[in-house]
Amino acid sequence: MALESLTQDYANILQTLGEDLSRDGLQDTPKRAAKAMQFLTQGYQQSLDDVVNGAIFDSDNDEMVVVQGIEFYSLCEHHMLPFIGKAHIAYLPQGKVLGLSKFARIVDMFARRLQIQEGLTKQVAQAVQEVTGAAGVGVVMEAKHMCMMMRGVQKQNSWMTTSVMLGAMRNNQATRHEFLTLIQRNSQ
Repeated sequence: MALESLTQDYANILQTLGEDLSRDGLQDTPKRAAKAMQFLTQGYQQSLDDVVNGAIFDSDNDEMVVVQGIEFYSLCEHHMLPFIGKAHIAYLPQGKVLGLSKFARIVDMFARRLQIQEGLTKQVAQAVQEVTGAAGVGVVMEAKHMCMMMRGVQKQNSWMTTSVMLGAMRNNQATRHEFLTLIQRNSQ
């Protein structure tokens, strides 16, 4: 995305809405909006290798690892309005563990693309599976969607929960239950 092109696009949008780009408050708005959009969609410029950056370590741990409450925001691909929430991730290591901060970086990389929450949840789960080779991965995401709050039905207190379970997290009911119980107990 070229900044100049995005800036002109935002100027056109504002003018189409009937705004006067010469007024004080709007003189630099097209450029600020363009820079903001570049930041909000920077996930397109990142790869899984970039964000993991080699932070995969040998480990003999084969017990569940849970990282929860990872804050994220994204833009819905339908209205380009924000959805904001928390991600909870669990995996069952098989000889390798992932550096703790990398879970948040993986979530951010995919969240900073135009998304639907269902797709975001799946992308995060598949990425954690790919980089760790885990026996199982579980991801639960909870979010409030501005497209439902600010327009349309305008429901302020609703949120959406999505989950994706892979491997042993999907196939073993006891393992799945352990993960869901841990995140429920710790989020209260």
